[in-house]
Amino acid sequence: METAVAKTPEKRQVVFLTILLLLWEADSEAIRYSMPEETESGYLVANLAKDLGLRVGELATRGAQIQHNGNKEHLQLDAETGNLLLREKPDREELCGVTDPCVLHFQLILKNPVQFFQTDLQITDINDHAPEFPHREMLLKIQESAQPGAVFPLKAAQDSDIRSNAVQNYTVSPNPHFHVVTQSRADGSKYPELVLDRALDREEEPELTLTLTAVDGGSPPRSGTTTVRIEVVDINDNAPQFVQSLYEVQIPENSPLDTVVLTVSARDLDAGINGNVAYSLFQGDEIQQIFSINEVTGEIQLKKELDFEEIKSYHLEIEATDGGGLSGKGEVVIEVVDVNDNAPELTISSLTSSVPENAPETIISIFRVGDRDSGENGKVVCSIPEHLPFILKSTFKNFYTLVTESPLDRESRAEYNITITVTDMGTPRLTTQHTITVQVSDVNDNAPTFTQTSYTLFVQENNSPALHIGTISATDSDSGSNAYITYSLLPTHDLQLALSSLISINADNGQIFALRALDYEALQTFEFQVGATDQGSPALSSQALVRVLVLDANDNAPFVLYPLQNASAPCTELLPRAAEPGYLVTKVVAVDRDSGQNAWLSFQLLKATEPGLFSVWAHNGEVRTSRLLSERDAPKHRLLLLVKDNGDPPRSASVTLHVLLVDGFSQPYLPLPEVARDPAQDEDVLTLYLVIALASVSSIFLLSVLLFVGVRLCRRARAASLGGCSVPEGHFPGHLVDVNSTGTLSQSYQYEVCLRGDSGTGEFNFLKPMIPNLLLQETGREIRESPHCRDSFVFS
Repeated sequence: METAVAKTPEKRQVVFLTILLLLWEADSEAIRYSMPEETESGYLVANLAKDLGLRVGELATRGAQIQHNGNKEHLQLDAETGNLLLREKPDREELCGVTDPCVLHFQLILKNPVQFFQTDLQITDINDHAPEFPHREMLLKIQESAQPGAVFPLKAAQDSDIRSNAVQNYTVSPNPHFHVVTQSRADGSKYPELVLDRALDREEEPELTLTLTAVDGGSPPRSGTTTVRIEVVDINDNAPQFVQSLYEVQIPENSPLDTVVLTVSARDLDAGINGNVAYSLFQGDEIQQIFSINEVTGEIQLKKELDFEEIKSYHLEIEATDGGGLSGKGEVVIEVVDVNDNAPELTISSLTSSVPENAPETIISIFRVGDRDSGENGKVVCSIPEHLPFILKSTFKNFYTLVTESPLDRESRAEYNITITVTDMGTPRLTTQHTITVQVSDVNDNAPTFTQTSYTLFVQENNSPALHIGTISATDSDSGSNAYITYSLLPTHDLQLALSSLISINADNGQIFALRALDYEALQTFEFQVGATDQGSPALSSQALVRVLVLDANDNAPFVLYPLQNASAPCTELLPRAAEPGYLVTKVVAVDRDSGQNAWLSFQLLKATEPGLFSVWAHNGEVRTSRLLSERDAPKHRLLLLVKDNGDPPRSASVTLHVLLVDGFSQPYLPLPEVARDPAQDEDVLTLYLVIALASVSSIFLLSVLLFVGVRLCRRARAASLGGCSVPEGHFPGHLVDVNSTGTLSQSYQYEVCLRGDSGTGEFNFLKPMIPNLLLQETGREIRESPHCRDSFVFS
C-alpha cells in the first residue's frame, strides 16, 4: 500500500482530494492573532465566531474543537460564546527560543458539517530578561607595547529576549586608558570590543580593573555587568590569526558523541612562548555544553546530541591566544542536517467507540497525521486494511475522517480492530500504527436471569448494623448498558413487616445488608422479593425470592418464675422437722427466652447454711432434703441456687431460698427463738418495712369487716353465757396454708382478733406477718398473748 500501483480507486480519490485541499490551502490565508508573552491565563485572544462570521452558539452546535500542532494546549475555546481564551501564561523564550517570529499554529475543526480553519497566534517578545555575562570576571592580558587604537574583543552578554529587547549597547566604567565599542554580527547580535585610548605602562600600573555593562533596548532597559581584569604583560608584537575568519560546516543530527566537527587553525608570527597558540570557545556555558575544542589541536568535538527539530544551526566564536596574552578571534557556523529520525505522529481529535449496527456512513474518528522532520522525511501516507467495512477520507491538510462504508451486523461481528498505518517518505521509511477498537452496539432483547430462583440467607441474631448477610446475582446476555443490572427490593404485601427498616440491597452488586440488629425472639424468619433490572430502553427485569432465617444466640439469661426474686418480701418455705430424706421442700421454676440448647436449664446448689442437708435436682429444680433433721440443725436456712442454660457462653441467674424448720403443720406458728442475723438480709430490712406497711394498709378494710362481724358474734354469745367469749379451747393451727403437689408453699399472713370481756366493746390487735420475723428481731421484743384474749383467729 506504499506504492501508487497498489492503491485502490478509493485511495486515489483520497490523494486527489488531498492535493486539491493543499492547493486551496496554499491560496488561503490563515487567521492571525498577536499577543505579548507573559499574558495572564484567561486572557481573551479573540472571538472566533465573530471573526469567522458565525452566529453565537453555532460553534457549539457544529462541535467546534481546537487542534494544536503540538502536545501542549495553550488555548481553549468557549464554544457557546465563541471566545478564544488563553489557557496558561505563555513564555516566548520557552516556546520558540531564538526563533523569530514566534508563531503558534493551530486549527479550528467544525465537525457537523466538517470544516477546517487555519489559525496562527504570534507571541511577541517583552523585555523580561536582563543581559547576563557568561562569567563574573574576564581576564584580559595586554602587551604594554600595545598602541592606542588597538582593539581587544570581549565576551558578549547573553539575553534570552530578541530584537530591540536584546543587548543593544555596551559601556565600560570611566578610565583613562580604554573605551568600549559595540559591534554587530551578521545575525544582528551585539558584542563588545575594548579600544585602547592611551598606551599602557606595566611598571607604572601592572593591572587594571574595569566594569563592563551590557544594556538591552527594552523599556525600561535592563542591564548586566561583569568585571574585566586587565593584566599588562611584556611586549608581544603579533597576535594569533586564524587561517579562515569564517568556518562553515554541516553535521547530521544523528552524529554520535565525540564526533570531530572540524579543526580550526591559527598562526602566530612570534617565536617561543609568545608564538604558542591555545584555542578556546568564546561563548558561555550553553555552547560549551554542546561543543568542546581541543586547546592544543583546535579540534571541535560534539559533546551533546543534536536535534534538527529544536536548533537548526549554531554560531561559535573561537579565540586563539598566544603565550604573551594576545588573541585572535574566528567564527564557526555549524549547520545541522536533518535525518529521518522522527516517526510520523497521529493525533486523534474525535473518536466514537460504539456504532449502532444499523447506522451507515457514521463518522468513527477524526484524526491528524504529521511528521516533525522536513522535506521528504516529513511527507506521510495514511492507510487502513482493505478487508474492513470502513474507508478513510482526506478532509483538510493532513486531517482524515474514518467512516463506515456500509451498515454493520453485530450478530456476525460485534467488534472491529482498525489499524491506521502512517508512513513517511524518508530513507529509511518510518511507520506509526494506531489501532482503534469499534464496538457494534446491541439492542436490549434479553431480560436479566437470576442464578437461583430463590435464595436462603442465614443471619445470627444481635448482628451488627449494616452487616453483609449474602449476595444475589443475575446475568444478562446483552452487552453494554443493556447488560448493566441494578438490584432493588420489591414491595411486600406483609403490612406488619417493615422491610425497608430491616434490609437494604446494593443496587450495583446485589449485596444484601441487615440494617439493624435482629432479635430471634421477635422475628425468626421473613421473605421478600428482589428485582433485577437492566439499563436498556425499554428496560427489562426479573425477580427472585429471598428467605432470611434468623439464628438464635444465647442472649437471654434464665428468668426465675418462682420464687420471685424481686418480691417485696422474701419467700420462706416451711420444712417440718420430721421430714424424711428426699422430702420436697420447694421447686424452683425458671424459663429461658432462647431456643434449642440455649434454653436447656440446669440447677445447682451453690451455698447453704447447713451443707449436706439439702440437694437440688439438676434438671427440674426440685429442692429436697438429703438426710433426717436433728435438733442441732439451725431453725432457719438460706440456700443460694444457680440456674444456668446450656448456651455458649452459658448465662445464669441466682435464686435465694429461705427455709424455716417447724415442728409440724398441726400447731400454731410461734415466734422462733432469736438466731444469728444474716448479714445478706440487712440491706433488705428497709424494703421489708415498706412492703409490710403497704400490705397492712391494704388489709385494713378487710380486717374492719371481719372485726365488726366478730364483735357482733361475741356479744351475742356473751349475752347467752353471762360474759366472755366462748371459743374452743386450745390454739388453732399456727398456719393455714395450701400445699400443692410439688411441695411449694404459698405465703400467708396471720392476724389475731381479741374481744375484751370487761369493756363490752370489741378491740383488735394487728399482728405481724408470719414470715418476716426479722421485724420482730429488729424491735427486740416478743409478741405475747393478750390476757384478755384466749383465742386467736388466723386469716390467710
